[in-house]
Amino acid sequence: MKGRKFSILIFIFGILFVLLTSSCSKSSEKNKDLGGKDMVLEQLSMPKEGEEIAVINTNYGDIKVRLFPEAAPKAVENFKTHAQNGYYDGVIFHRVINDFMIQGGDPSGTGMGGESIWGESFEDEFHVYYHNLKGSLSMANAGPNTNGSQFFIVQSSNIDENTLSQMRNAGEEGGFPESVTEAYSLLGGTPWLDFRHTVFGQVFEGLEIVDEIANVKTGPGDKPVDPVIMEKIEILEFK
Repeated sequence: MKGRKFSILIFIFGILFVLLTSSCSKSSEKNKDLGGKDMVLEQLSMPKEGEEIAVINTNYGDIKVRLFPEAAPKAVENFKTHAQNGYYDGVIFHRVINDFMIQGGDPSGTGMGGESIWGESFEDEFHVYYHNLKGSLSMANAGPNTNGSQFFIVQSSNIDENTLSQMRNAGEEGGFPESVTEAYSLLGGTPWLDFRHTVFGQVFEGLEIVDEIANVKTGPGDKPVDPVIMEKIEILEFK
């Protein structure tokens, strides 16, 4: 287990090195806000000591997630409050599609239920340097500004060259800075969900658990035959 965690950390640091090198060749200035070419590195960075993280305890193992309150404050507040109030305890991942995503957060387990902590839908929160890369934690919705309690974790590892080419052509003005496209090329993800689904976290440990869940046998509606359960979501300080 220790060897696996070490390998995951080495993999993450390798990605960060490539992205940092790419960004630094264009700018030597340090970003001081939510903008700038290094922002994608913030999405993939490990949490800092004392930072709040989420630990999704499942019957397959733990998934640890870094949260992004600066980029998506309402989505993070909603998720944290629900977690701390036990709203997600015992809730299943009701929709699982291999090489796409795993979705949960609906207490009814049907994909039709759940609500925000405010009792009504809340608005989307998008940012040009936070994207649906593999491992991102994003809000599920039924259209623009319809966020409630449901969320998903992106599990897709592959992006075809044609899509990457379109992202390169779009560039920063089209929502895909070079460093973001490079991250997609290295990690995979679901860029067609960008600017449609709020990204408010990123898995930094337990991505192998996400992959394992994504490979379970499913039935009608992409629902796992054997329940995949979120036993509890803990909000903890990273140490």
